[in-house]
Amino acid sequence: MSKGSTSGFITATAPVFDTVEEERQHRLERLAGVCRIFGHAGYSVGLLGHITVRDPEHHDRLWANPMGVSFSRMRVSDLVQIDHRGKLLHGDRPVNPVGVLLHAAVHRARPDLVAVCHAHSTYGSAWSAFGRPVDPITQDTAVFFEQQAVITEPRVAANPDQADQFAAAFGSHKVAIQANHGIFSTGRTIDEAAWWFISMDRACHVQLLAQAAGSPDRWPDDMARGLSRGLGSPEFGWLSFQPLWDEITASDPDLFD
Repeated sequence: MSKGSTSGFITATAPVFDTVEEERQHRLERLAGVCRIFGHAGYSVGLLGHITVRDPEHHDRLWANPMGVSFSRMRVSDLVQIDHRGKLLHGDRPVNPVGVLLHAAVHRARPDLVAVCHAHSTYGSAWSAFGRPVDPITQDTAVFFEQQAVITEPRVAANPDQADQFAAAFGSHKVAIQANHGIFSTGRTIDEAAWWFISMDRACHVQLLAQAAGSPDRWPDDMARGLSRGLGSPEFGWLSFQPLWDEITASDPDLFD
């Protein structure tokens, strides 16, 4: 395993592995860790919420959190592998069938992506009722300027055709707001996808608070676009997640079991 570097103040990037076995183990550990982080953040709601990571060797297979295991108690050994139809290939617990439809469609449409996250977070769900993007009213919310898909149809995917419609509406955006449902995030690493979900939920919270208080001012479009390019890069997203990873591995070492 080796680490690369980038110019500017970002001096570390996602690790590169010598074997697919090493990379698979890394992705599974990060997936379990992200589930824990989401659980501690209050994103776990019953059987709802699903995070998928593409297998590094079999690109038409996904690793996911199973139903019936709390996000906050997820372990590597709990994770299951599925194909794009939801057939279990590893593990014995079921997965959310609607979640599989939506995530598999996005993974098929976006071969550059490694991970897709969705959970019924309070602020993301509340903001989805407006059916419009979050505005660039702060530096943090400007990260998502022109990077948000707003998906009004389908609101629920009951079959593969509707899931493909969802993926087409998602397009190449970083995150999506499915009207009256919630938010989805993507990334070239699970770290990046998790960071965008957490940041987007916070952005929804900030927007809701600001609107409740009055009419918030916006960053000018050209400045918001610059912030989105700089602070919205995959490298910045990956690096921003690392403190959360350090915290969860210190507090929840059993996630590696």
